[in-house]
Amino acid sequence: MKPTSLNARLRHADAKRPDFPGEHLLVLGAGAVLLLMAGRSRSLVGRTLAGMAGSALVGRAASGTGGLARVVGALAGRRRW
Repeated sequence: MKPTSLNARLRHADAKRPDFPGEHLLVLGAGAVLLLMAGRSRSLVGRTLAGMAGSALVGRAASGTGGLARVVGALAGRRRW
């Protein structure tokens, strides 16, 4: 069954594509830069847009394809106490 909504189709296509090493770190860095820009912007619109985009990228880095959540989970699975 094919996903019907645009969001579902994008998520499905993203889940199928291959991951490249360090992708989540690049996305995290871009999100951090946007959040810094949001803090320095003088306009309300600029702060809002940069803050929203930065937050979305940081969330993507944490949970998306090859995200930090998966990396941390893999490392926690290897840890022996």
